Amino acid sequence: MTVGSKQAPRVLITGGAGFLGSHLVKSLLSGGNEVIVLDNGSTKNLEDVKSNPKLEIIQASVTDPFPSHILASRIYHLACHASPKQFGLRPLEILETCYTGTKNALEAARKWNARILLASTSEVYGNPEVCPQPETYNGNVNCFGPRACYDEGKRVVEALAFAYRKQYSVDLRIARIFNVYGPGMPASDGRVVCSFVDAAIHSRDLVITGDGAASRCFQYVSDCVEGLRLLMESSWSKGPVNIGSETETTMAKLAGIVVQRLAAQKLGRSSRIVYKDAVEDDPQRRRPDWGLARRVLGWEPRVSLETGIDRTVAWFLAAEDACR
Repeated sequence: MTVGSKQAPRVLITGGAGFLGSHLVKSLLSGGNEVIVLDNGSTKNLEDVKSNPKLEIIQASVTDPFPSHILASRIYHLACHASPKQFGLRPLEILETCYTGTKNALEAARKWNARILLASTSEVYGNPEVCPQPETYNGNVNCFGPRACYDEGKRVVEALAFAYRKQYSVDLRIARIFNVYGPGMPASDGRVVCSFVDAAIHSRDLVITGDGAASRCFQYVSDCVEGLRLLMESSWSKGPVNIGSETETTMAKLAGIVVQRLAAQKLGRSSRIVYKDAVEDDPQRRRPDWGLARRVLGWEPRVSLETGIDRTVAWFLAAEDACR
């Protein structure tokens, strides 16, 4: 195979068995790509495509040297724990993944002359003092706080990317991803949409930390995957691109929407919305300026929050039925 040839497009996805990675895998397979997944976690999210002859799954850590037989013309580097619950449990592992794992992925891109897309995050903006956050904003990050392993880890990812582009002219794309949710994200992950959905389905309290005024801009997973694919195949390589919705939703409003959507299906009728102490360093406002993505990719989210929540609820219910 000639790397980059149109006859045999091959894509490597690190973290391809995770929530976002598995959706990307399925999207690429449906488009006829050969896909290699490198992941050291559970492959449950890929059960329905494991028999696809164009899919190869390699269970290995991204922090170890990549298997020598791999060759790809495109690399999506998604590997990293993104769950807030993991920040306090695995800070050193997260930092090692961000540095060593990213360095391995960039080395592969250099050796193969492949294009690489690095999954960065809105967390690089920290608790922003500018809203919305453009890609030119350098952020307000606490490097000695409970979220530092992820926030600073992803800033290291971007710094490594810049260094490899400057020193080796690596063909590079960077996506700063904002608040993705959808089917396949377990409630145990700790991210708010799926935590609220799971709680409401089981008539438990929806717990808001803080006063409910903190806001996020949620994007449904299929919109994010489309944005990543468009960025990968675009000519834009000057710097990071925000991939996220500009529709801002407070935690209190989100909880209310989830309760309303489930009540419409006669589910979660006894759920309450309760408040607890705010979490240290939890950003108050997170809203991307998506003008660059609109301009250079022609991309914008299409799935409304209400529709996305309905689809997520349906997935949770189907998953429970399958376990019975």
